[in-house]
Amino acid sequence: MSSTSELAGFAAHLRESIRMSEWGAGGSFGSNSMVRKADFEKLALQLFALQFEHNAAYRRLCEARGARPDTVTHWTEIPAAPTSAFKEFDLSCLPPAERTAVFHSSGTTAQKPSRHYHNGSSLALYEASLMRWFNAHFQWQMANGQSGETAPALGNSFAISHWPLAILTPPPAQAPHSSLVHMFETIRREFGEGGSAFVGRGARDGAWALDAEAALGRLRAASASEQPLLLLGTAFSFVHLLDYLAEQELCFELPSGSCALETGGYKGRSRSMPKAALHALITERLGVAPDHIVCEYGMSELSSQAYDCTIGPSRLPPVGSRFTHHASRIFRFPPWSRAQIISPETGCEVADGETGLIRVFDLANVYSVMAVQTEDLGIRHGHGFTLAGRAVLAEPRGCSLLAV
Repeated sequence: MSSTSELAGFAAHLRESIRMSEWGAGGSFGSNSMVRKADFEKLALQLFALQFEHNAAYRRLCEARGARPDTVTHWTEIPAAPTSAFKEFDLSCLPPAERTAVFHSSGTTAQKPSRHYHNGSSLALYEASLMRWFNAHFQWQMANGQSGETAPALGNSFAISHWPLAILTPPPAQAPHSSLVHMFETIRREFGEGGSAFVGRGARDGAWALDAEAALGRLRAASASEQPLLLLGTAFSFVHLLDYLAEQELCFELPSGSCALETGGYKGRSRSMPKAALHALITERLGVAPDHIVCEYGMSELSSQAYDCTIGPSRLPPVGSRFTHHASRIFRFPPWSRAQIISPETGCEVADGETGLIRVFDLANVYSVMAVQTEDLGIRHGHGFTLAGRAVLAEPRGCSLLAV
């Protein structure tokens, strides 16, 4: 059996499991959810064996650390590939001829980018993971007063329908290797109504800029309607928008229920500011309620994202514990991923409340490496984390760096 068919079978099974994952009433996971330790353990070890066999660069890394499928007995023992390795090696299970797409890490133009290769099956899984977890955090109909028979239920179908979007990045044609733009395009395609638009543009040097007039047009149209607007963008794109509104002495009161998805990242492309200050300006200039501003954590080397709060009366609990709605702004990955906060001195997971490097085990990374060691610092909070910046000497990144 070829590597493609073996991995495609695993990806198809995982994609169906993600689609069927349910969250029951009262904050409990459904019986078919991968949150159960035995399910995640089995799948992680199975995927490690496949990647060890079919990813030559990753196999060399594992062998250098003395780790093989016959010696690794728990998912936490699976060797993590550092994000820097994605810059130097093709950490892919896909033969070159089957690599139909590639995501590059963001950063300054002087940096060598990471490369995360995909094919059709890989992108389908990426999008299934994205849509299921995004939908779980943006339950707009219920957040806007629907209940009973008119409220969409969490289960095998998505809870939201089509809403107007204003996306503060270039469109896919101008940023074809950006995982963030692909994420926003998937959200636009699946959930955006007609007229939803990208209001950024790309430059020849790869920098992103805001089309201020296009953004202003979307804000005015939304303000004249009664339908909530979702704004999506990096921290620096929000700063560009807010600075433009301040220069024009403009403020908007977007319709009730409007939301903002902010993905972090400054990269020297705007003035930077603490997260609380940025969110306060979003509320002041755009009229978006503070609890309707959601932060996302992701990177080009991963296929799943983490969010720090939920819009709407979610029944989604954090992995391994009971759910308290809006109890704290803690990032959590979906049940098919796990995050650890690792001490750089000991290589072990830190205690609750301590700071370390974020390590992610993402089952949706079927065709590359499921275990990824980031250079981002996090503070452990149970099974979630808050961001604490970048490790010393680490290169600045775009969407993974969030000022706190």
